[in-house]
Amino acid sequence: MIELCSIASGSSGNCICVGSDNTHILLDVGISGKRVEQGLEAFGLKACEMEGIFITHEHIDHTAGLGVLARRYGIPIYATKGTIDGIRRTKSLGTIPEELFHEIPRTGEIKVGDLEVVSIPTSHDAAESCAYRVNHGGKSAAVMTDLGNYNQQIVDALQELDLLLLESNHDIRMLQVGPYPYPLKQRILGDYGHLSNERSGQLLGKLLHDKFSTVMLGHLSKENNLEELAYETVRQEIETGDNPYKADDFPVYIAKRDMVSQALRA
Repeated sequence: MIELCSIASGSSGNCICVGSDNTHILLDVGISGKRVEQGLEAFGLKACEMEGIFITHEHIDHTAGLGVLARRYGIPIYATKGTIDGIRRTKSLGTIPEELFHEIPRTGEIKVGDLEVVSIPTSHDAAESCAYRVNHGGKSAAVMTDLGNYNQQIVDALQELDLLLLESNHDIRMLQVGPYPYPLKQRILGDYGHLSNERSGQLLGKLLHDKFSTVMLGHLSKENNLEELAYETVRQEIETGDNPYKADDFPVYIAKRDMVSQALRA
């Protein structure tokens, strides 16, 4: 069994828990330590039980609660060298004991308990950003957010998944006519920004297979997206894409921005 639990997913903070019956880890802690603890309790888990924190990149919506949580429970932190350097430079996180940091390659795998965690490079405006796939007992889950584009390496690394939390950040039209300044719009739309609803659906279409279980759309923009838009656009891309599947062949959920979402299990 593998499970994926979204505690928060959005531009204001991200924290996902992935685990098996015996081992659980956090992917990012971009919300307060208190909210992480409360979110884990909703799934019958405790922060002190987490055997590692894997950080995708150093932006504050992925690291805000890292210092508090790591110091309070002594949880090991896993990240690329560039990300660790960025965390060290973020004064708001406070001083984190050096022995808690564990540098990992941007492309590679590491064992934590009975989980195999695979790092996958992503294109984002951060030092050395990556996403993570977690394998256990023939099942696998992945969290793929904060990427302006995807390539064949990402597609290959995400084959044969059971569970996926996939970025569906913005509706292109809403972003273009919205209140963001022009440089920020260009950053989000660029190859080092975020996936649009359309691109999210196109990537998902390359990952579907007969045993695929569930996708949860995450990191939705508060200002430039709507849950209904993300849901319908991704489903439409599946229906019209070059793949043998229909949108009704598997459930599509939306990860909530400020509260826990239902746990996915496979």
